[in-house]
Amino acid sequence: MNAGERYPGIPDVRDGLTRQERIVLYVLHQTQKERGGRNVPTAMLWGRVCEHFYISPEDLSLMLARLGAMGDALKPRTPPQDE
Repeated sequence: MNAGERYPGIPDVRDGLTRQERIVLYVLHQTQKERGGRNVPTAMLWGRVCEHFYISPEDLSLMLARLGAMGDALKPRTPPQDE
């Protein structure tokens, strides 16, 4: 048993990611490669992540937003600034 399995909520000292965050990013990357680099629908990602561990759809969306993995369409728009 490694430290990630004993302490799943503790961030790794190397990059600050928890075990669950690392799995989400790995699954996201693999799915993007399968889709030819296109965006991955959150519902598809959720289904694949749940093969590794359970996370609610809301918690997955919050995690993606925290990791900066949300698509441009979901990011808040900032108005252009006049110079």
